[in-house]
Amino acid sequence: MNQTQVTEFVLLGFSHSRPFLFALFLAVYLATLLGNSAILSLVSLDPHLHSPMHFFLSHLSCLDLCYSSATVPKILVNTLRPQATISYGGCLAQVFLLMWCAGAECALLAVMAYDHCAAVCQPLHYAQALSRGACATAAAGCWLWGLLDSAVHTLLAARLSFCGAAQLQHIFCDVPPLLGAARSNMRPNELALHVASIFVGLGPFLLVVVSYLCILATIPGMPLATSRRKAFSTCFAHLLVVTLYFVTASLKYNRPSSGYSPAANILVSVLYCIITPMLNPLIYSLRNQEVLGALRKVVRVSGTPGSPGSNA
Repeated sequence: MNQTQVTEFVLLGFSHSRPFLFALFLAVYLATLLGNSAILSLVSLDPHLHSPMHFFLSHLSCLDLCYSSATVPKILVNTLRPQATISYGGCLAQVFLLMWCAGAECALLAVMAYDHCAAVCQPLHYAQALSRGACATAAAGCWLWGLLDSAVHTLLAARLSFCGAAQLQHIFCDVPPLLGAARSNMRPNELALHVASIFVGLGPFLLVVVSYLCILATIPGMPLATSRRKAFSTCFAHLLVVTLYFVTASLKYNRPSSGYSPAANILVSVLYCIITPMLNPLIYSLRNQEVLGALRKVVRVSGTPGSPGSNA
């Protein structure tokens, strides 16, 4: 078999309506930057948001920014070029960043579920269980967990070889498209994906399920209706984010042996890596009264006569 050293990949997932794709991805990327940057700024500036829940929310926003920035800028460049390509090094960099964010976000969503569970089920011990040091350690652990998972997948991807012109039926680089184009032994890569699905994906998901079973058992016994509504509203936002993330992740990395069509693969990847990071800050902003209150405060201050944002 004629195997050559690959210097770049040709991305075949771009349609002929490239001006439309450019406008669409640019709008989504700008919305992602605006929404997640707003969450980071509000959590940083408002003392009322200096809580464990909002600390973890700021890390989720940072992850979502990394998710989009790893893929969308290169997608925008390729929509303006006659032939969509990505260098070999750039492809491995995308794999590294995407898998890092994927592993870290799975762990972070589980930590956030435990945070909600502790706040609802054990409010008297909440401050002790989630001290500032404990939160920092948990967040660092999530990032390191994702880094370890990413390093394994990237090293295994780097050992793949390709025959002739390296073409990917996709719009950016990820492990499944690379495996679809490789012409070498892919069993280690496939095994790594299956192991990661259990320990990096299924494990955190089960922790989320257990946390919410405890929450559901506790909420009906709360004496105040306002406390029940607040707990339900906060948990609903996180549960919606978790469902959206894990469903799209499962469709992306646990596809059937027959696989999906190239168009379906691209759609699932776009939902997982690009649309979800845009929706997360919107979901949390609409369901989190503290975030909404901080946002209203910023809007009122910026509109006060004599302030930098006013016309006075």
